[in-house]
Amino acid sequence: MRNLEIQRCDSTNADFRNLIKSLDAELDERYGNLQKQYDVYNQIEFLETVVVAYEENTPVGCGCFKRADDQNVEMKRVFVWNNCRGKGIASLILKELECWAKEKGFLYSILETGSKQHEAINLYKKKGYEITDNFGQYIGNTNSICMKKAL
Repeated sequence: MRNLEIQRCDSTNADFRNLIKSLDAELDERYGNLQKQYDVYNQIEFLETVVVAYEENTPVGCGCFKRADDQNVEMKRVFVWNNCRGKGIASLILKELECWAKEKGFLYSILETGSKQHEAINLYKKKGYEITDNFGQYIGNTNSICMKKAL
């Protein structure tokens, strides 16, 4: 990895907005019409807890979290450009988000990913996440894999 910087920002960051457009396009390609049911859950209202990864000053990845309840944050929109994967960037994004959530006093990180996102599932398992019962809007959705980790 050459000159990688993880920058904390909020959801108004233009680089973050562009990266999640690319994420949405990739998910649409992977899941087709099935992805449409998730659009309502992937809306990014104003969030103060966003990170963008820059490699050589170029935005290459992002992620954010939002408060789920008093103890839990939900990781959202974790993404790395396809041509930048395999360099550990997603791990660094996740680590920064987890540290930030812990700084804010949260105890657990929860997340949802799709059943066809094997690389994401493997990453989360490698980083200590365990599959848990689907939560919230994902209950009963067989395409959703929910995971949890103690911070």
